Amino acid sequence: MQELKAGVHRYLTDVHPDKQPLFDSLATGQSPSVMFITCADSRIDPSLITQTEPGDLFVARNAGNIIPASDADLSAEGTVASVEYAVSALQVSHIVVCGHADCGAVKAAMNPVSASEMAQVSAWIDHADTGGHSDLSAAIEANVMAQLRNLMSYDFVSDAVETGTLTLAGWVYDIATGMVRVRAAETGGANGSGTFTPITATAGSSQ
Repeated sequence: MQELKAGVHRYLTDVHPDKQPLFDSLATGQSPSVMFITCADSRIDPSLITQTEPGDLFVARNAGNIIPASDADLSAEGTVASVEYAVSALQVSHIVVCGHADCGAVKAAMNPVSASEMAQVSAWIDHADTGGHSDLSAAIEANVMAQLRNLMSYDFVSDAVETGTLTLAGWVYDIATGMVRVRAAETGGANGSGTFTPITATAGSSQ
């Protein structure tokens, strides 16, 4: 905890003052254009990966970057509530579901007995979908696409996609190399065919 407090001190003295105009502009509201849904894994830092500033991303995180489908047996769920707010109130233009290499939640979904002593984890990974793959990389990709399908099960998402005000994309981040692979709407979207394509220095702006 002392390390965190020391970090806050450095932030207050060395970082925040340099960005004071930005924080002044953000102090009374936000208008992000992108919602970024990713895993709670400590190795994932959305702003670092995307090189974005505060206010750019509306972020939701949970184990396995999961969005329970609209027919799931849940009376209320934080990630879904965040999605609804992002689409209906903030009117974001894009939602990214970002999975990652070595995902523990996907591993648990592939081998449910490994989480059998953690009741909440076991119930949560029921909402993951590994596509029946025995290969972890393929299972991670399948889970990302399954969560995009779950997103489309909500009317407030599907309506926005159909009217062209919202796009969805699946990403997979490799921790060791930093590579991000994308499957965007134009390459098949949540329901069609397509493969995950690496973002490169030359192609990044078009992905």
